[in-house]
Amino acid sequence: MRRRPASADFFSDPAEYRLLTVWRFAAPIDSIYAAVCDPLRWPQWWPDARRIEELQPGAADGVGQRLHCVWQGRLPYALSFELLTTRMQPRVAVEGSVSGELEGMGRCVFAQEGAVAIVRHEWRVRTTPRWMNLISPVAHALFKRNHAQAMRRGGEGLARHLGVRLLGVEHGDLAE
Repeated sequence: MRRRPASADFFSDPAEYRLLTVWRFAAPIDSIYAAVCDPLRWPQWWPDARRIEELQPGAADGVGQRLHCVWQGRLPYALSFELLTTRMQPRVAVEGSVSGELEGMGRCVFAQEGAVAIVRHEWRVRTTPRWMNLISPVAHALFKRNHAQAMRRGGEGLARHLGVRLLGVEHGDLAE
């Protein structure tokens, strides 16, 4: 009998996600950064951002801002969670922690390479709804694909919103 190779993915918790999305725009980083760091306006251009409500404004630099977020992709479920901004480095990075139906952290890293603005989205999260965690062993790939589609629609929406060209969207998994 052949044994399956031992791998980190095979033995990892199916409710955990280490997601990476990279957006590339023909645009200056300043306009991209300003839009991404204005979460109350995400629903205007990001179709899957169903509701973003500010619960706490945070400091002048944005650190400490607490939001209630509801996201829904094409699958028939929505995720509700709080997002707390924990770090802001202008035009370089923004980080936050999430709690609720998602727990963990997210980070956006911004860069400019010539005329190309790059946004690297990193998510290290775990789902908490019991129903999701029960079916996660068989639906993990479907949930990741739903996330990837939501991120693609976000990049497309931001490009339309700013009147710039989206050059590409890449998806992958973050290494541990």
